[in-house]
Amino acid sequence: MAGMVTANMDAVIRSELWSTQLKDILMDKTQGTNYVRWLSEFPDGTTFTIPSIGQLDAYDYTEGQPVVYSALDTGEFNFTISTYLATGTAITRKAKQDSFYSSEIIASFVPKQARAIEERLEVDILKEGQPKTGSPAGYQTVANNNLINNGRHRWVGSDVLNAKRVLAPQDFAEANFSLNKANVPTSNRVAIVDPSTVFVMETQTNLVNLSNNKMWEGIIATGISGDMQFKANIYGFDVYTSNRLPKCGVGQTGLTETIDTVASGTDAVCNLFFSAAADVLPFIGAWRQMPTVDTDFNKDLQQDEFVTTCRYGIKIYRPENLISVLSNPTAVYA
Repeated sequence: MAGMVTANMDAVIRSELWSTQLKDILMDKTQGTNYVRWLSEFPDGTTFTIPSIGQLDAYDYTEGQPVVYSALDTGEFNFTISTYLATGTAITRKAKQDSFYSSEIIASFVPKQARAIEERLEVDILKEGQPKTGSPAGYQTVANNNLINNGRHRWVGSDVLNAKRVLAPQDFAEANFSLNKANVPTSNRVAIVDPSTVFVMETQTNLVNLSNNKMWEGIIATGISGDMQFKANIYGFDVYTSNRLPKCGVGQTGLTETIDTVASGTDAVCNLFFSAAADVLPFIGAWRQMPTVDTDFNKDLQQDEFVTTCRYGIKIYRPENLISVLSNPTAVYA
């Protein structure tokens, strides 16, 4: 007579085995916080005012005549704490008792809440300076060149791929020109572009000024390492990719823009160019409350609750140090 074989062991053989590990999603690297001048002095209130002063002009002097005394133009830059974020999750006592993976799930709560805030902050930073309702001072105007010292700071990509507008090396050259006209330092220039833009650049047969070596050492000190999506250096711009660039149109709604008779197409993205030199960073920000985690057991609902909250504000600080070049990310598809 046969012993224990598979035919008589159905009741003790598991038909499906489950791993002891959980699969997590892949996440992109965020980098926007490196391009913000973070204020360290914000003791109370919600509005911070920074005074500004203009320049003086020289004139031809005539001997024997009194010198003309000129006043400096003065102004104010107002910055407001306007964002209050919260992210929370909970797990019931019964779920903890019944789930084999409860400890791994609970351990992921705080890191995932921190990641949620990090992603929102990244989006908020990159969209600053883009057109928004009301055309506030410092923000770019939709469907307009946004000239500063006769240099364009917003335009549609100069090349065409599959009948859609994309960037070309000429756009990198013009971004250099416009930043130079605005007296922006030539050091630490950065381009944050959509992955489709990198695809176009990598398939350009006539692009010779492209290297895989970063041009400035500051990125090491500011925490951007080799895994931060660095792609190449093009005409002096260290090029990084992001899937979180703002869309075209007022309020980043994706409504097509026509600039100098060239249409961007629907859902075009704004590729960003600027100098990341510490003294001219394009964005300014402040934390009223850094991300803070609160945990508690809700006896009424019989669940452990985890909540992370924070308060901050972000604003475009130097509009002359921000260039937006629009491109259609779907152009890579034939």
